[in-house]
Amino acid sequence: MPELLLGPALRHVDDRSATVWVETDSACEVTVAGQSAATFEVHGHHYALVVLTDLAPATVTEYTVALDGTVAWPLPDTDLPPSRIRTLPEGGDTDFLMMFGSCRKPESEDPTEHKLWGTDALAAYATRMAGQGEHDWPDALMLLGDQVYADETSKATQEWIKTRRDTDQPPGIEVADFTEYVRLYHESWSTPLIRWLLSTVPTSMIFDDHDVRDDWNTSQDWRNAIEKTTWWADRERGALVTYWIYQHIGNLSPDELAEDETFQKVISAAGDAAPVLSDFADVATQEFNGRKGVRWSYRRDFGNVRLLVVDTRSGRILKDGHRSMVGDGEFEWVEANAEGDYDHLLIGSSLPWLMPHVISHVQSMNEVSARRTDWRGRLAEKLRQGADLEHWPSFRASSDRLTKLIRRIAEGSAATVCVLSGDVHHVYAAEATFDRPVNARVYQLTCSPMHNAVERFMRPLFRVAWWQPLAKVLRWWMYRSPEITPLPVDWQKVAGPYFGNAVATLRVRGRDAEMVIERADSGPDGPRLRPLPTVPLTG
Repeated sequence: MPELLLGPALRHVDDRSATVWVETDSACEVTVAGQSAATFEVHGHHYALVVLTDLAPATVTEYTVALDGTVAWPLPDTDLPPSRIRTLPEGGDTDFLMMFGSCRKPESEDPTEHKLWGTDALAAYATRMAGQGEHDWPDALMLLGDQVYADETSKATQEWIKTRRDTDQPPGIEVADFTEYVRLYHESWSTPLIRWLLSTVPTSMIFDDHDVRDDWNTSQDWRNAIEKTTWWADRERGALVTYWIYQHIGNLSPDELAEDETFQKVISAAGDAAPVLSDFADVATQEFNGRKGVRWSYRRDFGNVRLLVVDTRSGRILKDGHRSMVGDGEFEWVEANAEGDYDHLLIGSSLPWLMPHVISHVQSMNEVSARRTDWRGRLAEKLRQGADLEHWPSFRASSDRLTKLIRRIAEGSAATVCVLSGDVHHVYAAEATFDRPVNARVYQLTCSPMHNAVERFMRPLFRVAWWQPLAKVLRWWMYRSPEITPLPVDWQKVAGPYFGNAVATLRVRGRDAEMVIERADSGPDGPRLRPLPTVPLTG
């Protein structure tokens, strides 16, 4: 009899359809809410994405998961509420609640790791949800990267890796291939609270560097060095294949899945579809005349809210003098999909667009220095990799292009334009202003980490990085270079920086919006959330 290994995960939901993802231990027929799909196989592992259609708008459907006709979800003896699918209203304005954040380590039974990583904000949110009425549950969850840490494995995973290979050989206790990536996803998503949360809240995802490796695609020098190793090709291929299975396909709508050539090849493959996905992953790493062969970015619409999620890692262009955060083809897609009729535009980027001013200016200066071919260029490259100077400000042409797009949208009829990000291990909100008036309020909203250690020595550094007198000195120094033009945007921090594990929630009511920040800690009855100041985004 087949068993449910992971999931169900509720992924894409709109007014009339939904998708539910599962992993099973063998081939079977998966049935959710009366609609079924056969599993597909990759390297001996079995998955299904059940596409539900003909749902009614603004309705709630409780569901179970059956494998070959036998109910496998909910789990026996659970005291959590039933999993359910809540479709969106049909058109028009709607009240909308989206939580977001990034950087989440797994739960650990090791006392040292448990203390180091603190309370999981996602688990704390699930705990509160379980005691609330369904009308208070969020409509969506946006996970902005670092769902798994391939280069910073837990002690339990390290011991497991040692049972299958020699960790004295590279890549040591980092993951090496598809099978070890599967272990990471199970470790991260298998606890009862997280499984229930993902079965109930429609979830969108995008990767960041630790999903593959720290500083992934920082620069061409970084790629040149890593590609000389004996283990990198299998590592990157395993990362992208598992990302496609566990994260990417659930981001797509039923119509997009029907048109997706790779998805159709996988679900129709006779036997193991690993060769199809391996070829796909190899194409995804290549550049073709300043463009990538695969687009990971995607769009979601929630009533009067549009979400554009932008791949800022795999889509980078680094070769032959090109240096772009996003290739031309993908940027053209972003620009085209930013046009439309909505009140609020959300741009999901794992990396912040607007950073603490000091860090932003240092990255812009470092980009110019790293272009040199002498010892100063080599030193700047070492600094870039060592200090993680590879966010939007270090891809200045791309950052300016994004800024001009945001400014153009803000000159229209939208009420807000918000860039949602994570990565930087602190929480803040910053409001942008431009060289000419705009109609919309424009923000950078950053929430990180959900569950990870934040080194205490970094906290005063981040506070200093927001210090305006130091920023003014660096800006004066930066503009001495003829290669750095004045920024087309300025910004002011309006909340933060806050530290510790946290989750942020964007609340939209018609044309009004606010950001709610909550920090996680442990209480007498388990994980809990404590509110930080609410950030009004309109008014």
